[in-house]
Amino acid sequence: MRRACLAAADFLAAAARHWIAIGADPTVSTPTIVEPGARGRFRGYGADVRVALSDTAEDDPAELPLPALIAGWLRERAAATAVQVRLLAPGTGVEDCVRAGAELAELDGELGLLVLGDGSHRHGPRSPGGQDDRAAGFDEVAGRALGTADTATLLALDSESAAELGAQGRVPWQVLAAFADGFRWRTELLYSGAPFGVGYHVATWERR
Repeated sequence: MRRACLAAADFLAAAARHWIAIGADPTVSTPTIVEPGARGRFRGYGADVRVALSDTAEDDPAELPLPALIAGWLRERAAATAVQVRLLAPGTGVEDCVRAGAELAELDGELGLLVLGDGSHRHGPRSPGGQDDRAAGFDEVAGRALGTADTATLLALDSESAAELGAQGRVPWQVLAAFADGFRWRTELLYSGAPFGVGYHVATWERR
């Protein structure tokens, strides 16, 4: 999975040097933007690894939400110039996701969109959320939709079921779907699986 994530980041950096990342995080209750001047560290996640959201980030690290840390780490590995991180609450409704995606679609300039979100964390009895037999079906549908740019299926993901399954990726996936809807995309699914009981999908989308 790590190799797939790095390949996707390299793909995005080849298309755009400036990125916008979209994710969901339980530490925010309203739409939140982390600007490219921020720097953080993974110390709270078991590794004192520092990351920056841009080449000109401030020296002092701040406490950043996990999606922002991952965005910064991928940016550095792909040598992109900067990434702005936009965060929504995990319970954000589909209407607000659609609105956020439409706002992104109106932005000018050569921007790459980095979408960060997990599938269900309930794959198997030893998973973080405990086993739920619906997890496999949910992530099968989500992975197929992400691998084929099936925006209708992504927008149709049920928010209540996603919450019960611990699938915080539902929110950024629906933002992506609204952003991408109406265009034709060339896609490649680089990874789809559930290591450690959590569903992960890695895909690249390129507008035709």
